[in-house]
Amino acid sequence: MHENKRRLAGLLLEKSYREGNIILASGRKSDYYFDCRVTALHAEGSRLIGLLFNDTLKNLNIRGVGGMTMGADPLISAVTVTSVDFGRPLHGLLVRKEVKGHGTGQYVEGLGNFSAGDSVAMLDDVVTTGNSLLKACERIRTTGLNIAAVCAILDREEGGHEKLEEAGYDLLALFTRKTLLELARKSKI
Repeated sequence: MHENKRRLAGLLLEKSYREGNIILASGRKSDYYFDCRVTALHAEGSRLIGLLFNDTLKNLNIRGVGGMTMGADPLISAVTVTSVDFGRPLHGLLVRKEVKGHGTGQYVEGLGNFSAGDSVAMLDDVVTTGNSLLKACERIRTTGLNIAAVCAILDREEGGHEKLEEAGYDLLALFTRKTLLELARKSKI
């Protein structure tokens, strides 16, 4: 898996990482921006994300993965598709930011593949404050599902990990900014 992680770091640096003065969704200013969707929607990037998250989650007794739409959508798809290769199919859940205004009017899509009490892992591309993951976890818990893990591709190390920990969740991140840059640079050598 180490080679997969190095390759993903290289793709993330090439496709998703930009330095410069940026205003983040949280309203904070940053000297870099990480748009994981570009890599997550890249064929090889999607496969690598799915493989690495499946490897991260392999020892957990979960039935599926979920996350806040739109950022987590390609991550969930990558994990569910590659989970079959790990011999344990995982199903997906999409959490809406706003309740659906028609049909069943629900916040969470995909519940038909789960039973009350099932455990899931929640995914996000980038964690800054942790607010998106916390909101998604809250909505999933109201459906009767349990949260076994919260995962991200990048932990910006700006307080989100600690905020998630205070809420009882341990963040499993594939990278921090430092580890991403180190691995990506090593993959170019």
